[in-house]
Amino acid sequence: MITVKRYTATWCGPCKALAPIMNEIQSELPNANFVTIDVDMHKEAAMNDNVSSVPTVILSKNGQELHRFTGVKPKSVIIELIKQFS
Repeated sequence: MITVKRYTATWCGPCKALAPIMNEIQSELPNANFVTIDVDMHKEAAMNDNVSSVPTVILSKNGQELHRFTGVKPKSVIIELIKQFS
């Protein structure tokens, strides 16, 4: 199963724009595991994944990173990325 980790922060405008898109995708793709991580609350996790800006989305499978992007992307692009690596 693919894991979709979204690094976010409460103060981040683009993160707020990405949140509803990711919520829609999560409801449409039940075979993916979605995790939301607040960088201010989980600094160690952000450091371990080398996250230097938010929002950052990391796609991984079996603990291995497959793809990452920062910023907001259209829903269709994110779905295609997830399907590509699933």
